[in-house]
Amino acid sequence: MLKKIALCAALLLPLTVHAQEPKKNNTAGDLNWSVQASWPIPAKPVDIAQSLDNKKVFILAADAKVYIFSPDGRQLGALPVDPGVTAIDIAARGEMLYLVNGKANTYSAIDVSFNQKIDIIGAPVRGKADAPVTLVLFSDFECPWCGKLEPVLAELLAQNQDKLRIVFKHLPLPMHPNAEPAALAAIAAQKQGKFWEMHDALFQTANWTPNTVDETAVRIGLDMNKFRADLASPEVEAQLAKDRNDAVAADVNATPSMFINSRPVKDRSLQNLQKMVTEALAAGGAK
Repeated sequence: MLKKIALCAALLLPLTVHAQEPKKNNTAGDLNWSVQASWPIPAKPVDIAQSLDNKKVFILAADAKVYIFSPDGRQLGALPVDPGVTAIDIAARGEMLYLVNGKANTYSAIDVSFNQKIDIIGAPVRGKADAPVTLVLFSDFECPWCGKLEPVLAELLAQNQDKLRIVFKHLPLPMHPNAEPAALAAIAAQKQGKFWEMHDALFQTANWTPNTVDETAVRIGLDMNKFRADLASPEVEAQLAKDRNDAVAADVNATPSMFINSRPVKDRSLQNLQKMVTEALAAGGAK
């Protein structure tokens, strides 16, 4: 069977390689082609799979490893497998790896993820500021799943006082027309020290109207002149843009998305979140 593996940033040391320059266009009759990328493989290749989003290339090699590359030839990691593995396939975005072992006649499915270092400077924090475990959340105020997650996170924080901090990052999705104005409003409220009051009120909104943001700002006691000035300021726009860029860098395109001490969360149940917090504490806390 497969060797036990831990696919995390600490084990995925990048290998610096330089892809060859694309060659000139070639033709043969009606056929035209040009090499777009080429790089060396550490061992003899056996099988290959490439994610549909063109972000990862998986190569099974004869040394019983699956090497993972970016499209420009940067090695993202090497995952050990049994020597009998003869074929691989992957899920659309490379989040699952499927192996066939021709010697043992077995099939295995492996969850694959990469730790992500996310810049949290300037982001609002709930919990003890220097807590050893950090949960980074990318969220959208109009996302129903984000709203349902809030009570779970509140319980998680209550269970881990002084051990956990929750960092909020904005990712308003295009299909939610009120999400971006709400995110900007929360950032503007943060400038008056009332981010979490705005956050809580917006997640309690059942019916969005064009007046929801202003009405919420009045209800939580904001200085409305300052609020409206901040809402229109380039600094507030820049903070939202930064969170969106940080989401792209962390390969996040959906909400809610979470990371606990850089490790991506796939199971959002309270039981699993507590398990991951406990594991982070056992591993030495902050990263």
